[in-house]
Amino acid sequence: MCNLYKIKSSHTEVADFFDAITQDFAANTAEEVYPGYPAPVVVAPREVSSMVWGFPLQRTGAKGQPLKPKPVNNTRTDKLKSFFWRYSFEERRCLIPVSSFAEAEGARGAMTRTWFSMSGEPLFATAGIWRQTEEWGDAFSMIMTEANPQVAPVHNRMPVILPRESWEQWLTGTPHDAFRLCVPFIGALAIDRSPEPWFKPKGK
Repeated sequence: MCNLYKIKSSHTEVADFFDAITQDFAANTAEEVYPGYPAPVVVAPREVSSMVWGFPLQRTGAKGQPLKPKPVNNTRTDKLKSFFWRYSFEERRCLIPVSSFAEAEGARGAMTRTWFSMSGEPLFATAGIWRQTEEWGDAFSMIMTEANPQVAPVHNRMPVILPRESWEQWLTGTPHDAFRLCVPFIGALAIDRSPEPWFKPKGK
């Protein structure tokens, strides 16, 4: 599952890339995006909006005390018809601008970051869904499907990558038409096996 991605473009650059309009944001998003943090997404009709990555999942402690919600940041294609995801998928789909996404690779305790991107492209779109939440305002989740041959040696799933010609179908098409797009990416990806540790100490 994808728990980290990069976006190297400003909200204005994202809007230009997706031929969208943008709201006024107080600050740009951090380059590295983690679950529970804000990032730009594109919603119908082609508007860039800032949302938190992950739907809040309520939790309780051993004594029944409420705990901080957990961000559920990935949505498997085989779970899209479940109650937790169904109405967001049917009614509120979005495009997630990504420069590259990372998966952990290596032995436990020594995992490093392997990055996947599009050669020569500053951005690409992954499929997402969103909804309003009481906890964090608008929040989004990334759709995951089976890994293609390039990603499979690292992880068995990957984000649904949407070619430009499929953007409008994802945003405004029927749920049936949108679901047909939830397949492994058939194009070429650039792979960067970074020496960066998967878990970085805080403040580094």
